[in-house]
Amino acid sequence: MAPTDETGQAAQQPPASGTTPPVRPPVGGAGANGRMPRWLPRAMVLALALVAVFQLGSWAFHQLTGLLINILIAFFLALAIEPAVSWMATRGMRRGFAAFVVFIGVMVVSAGFVTLLGSVLADQIIKLIEGFPQYLDSVINWVNTHFRTDLKRVDIQEGLLRSDWLRNYVQNSATGVLDVSAQVIGGLFQLLTVALFSFYFAADGPRLRRAICSVLPPARQAEVLRAWEIAVNKTGGYIYSRGLMALISGVAHFILLQALDVPYAPVLAVWVGLVSQFIPTIGTYLAGALPMLIAFTVDPWYALWVLIFVVIYQQFENYVLQPKLTSKTVDIHPAVAFGSVIAGTALLGAVGALIAIPAIATLQAFLGAYVRRYDVTDDPRVHGHHRRGEGAGLLTRARGLWTRRPGAERPGAGAGNSGESSS
Repeated sequence: MAPTDETGQAAQQPPASGTTPPVRPPVGGAGANGRMPRWLPRAMVLALALVAVFQLGSWAFHQLTGLLINILIAFFLALAIEPAVSWMATRGMRRGFAAFVVFIGVMVVSAGFVTLLGSVLADQIIKLIEGFPQYLDSVINWVNTHFRTDLKRVDIQEGLLRSDWLRNYVQNSATGVLDVSAQVIGGLFQLLTVALFSFYFAADGPRLRRAICSVLPPARQAEVLRAWEIAVNKTGGYIYSRGLMALISGVAHFILLQALDVPYAPVLAVWVGLVSQFIPTIGTYLAGALPMLIAFTVDPWYALWVLIFVVIYQQFENYVLQPKLTSKTVDIHPAVAFGSVIAGTALLGAVGALIAIPAIATLQAFLGAYVRRYDVTDDPRVHGHHRRGEGAGLLTRARGLWTRRPGAERPGAGAGNSGESSS
């Protein structure tokens, strides 16, 4: 469309005096010369660098998760043995040698326990294998008697040897042996890693505290040292109380098993004491299962007696023994302990279940040290009671609703109406 004279004049008309001409926007939203802003390439490079750093950090964290968990376990183990190492160091022994002595003692006790328990299990497995033909004959005789069949042990053995299930099971077992060997080697390597880190943490505890405090101001240094002391006291107190309860539990169960003449009574007593105390929540049931099974091989009634004793002793421990021993070390409500174990298991698996209770005890001590508490008012409602004259009981409310029903007559209302009519 060709411009008219009017549009041409309007386009060529100069702006009025005293006014600034409007600034036309750049074409395409670019700079004055039609190029992109100078900050845009730098922003893109910075964004890509941040994404790359985040991806690299996430990958490194996932790769180092196992090492970080081992370091966490080693730190809690070092806190647990810190009181014993400090006690030896204050009596003239070098701290490194004291940590070495404590670790040697722990390793000897653990190796002895595993060896004794392994010998018990191996002996029971050998007895089970040797007595399996007699067990199988008794089962076959029972089936033939009650179901009028003609089964024979030779026929069952030949059927098992010719079955595809047994062949596949043997092949899978041969493959699984390699997997088990790899897992055992990996477990030993992790155990060695935890032992080395915990030894270094325990032996160089003062140096580690000085290194941490050297980068903090004096006020923060006092808080860090106080938090460290609380963690040592709570973790060491947890180990102390659990060890003492394990000793009492082991002695009590040893007396019972020895009285019932159950074989391997000392080893089973140590098993019950350690497993019931250091495996939270389900440790009691795991600890009582093995003595019950071995007692069942002697006499089924002995297994029942063991079950009854385990249940009674567990109640005695929960309501009498544990409150007295943990009142000054790790005083945690059972519901809080159970919830912490579940949370630790969800976060770190079995490791989280083991360190959940000392961790929550340390957190509880931190809250008690840094959170201000007030005296509770003397109000009956604190104890779940109502004040006198406030609030009606359930029976009183129901009675009031009944009397306020439409059509319900109050007692004595009929007599009053008859008196008025007679008058």
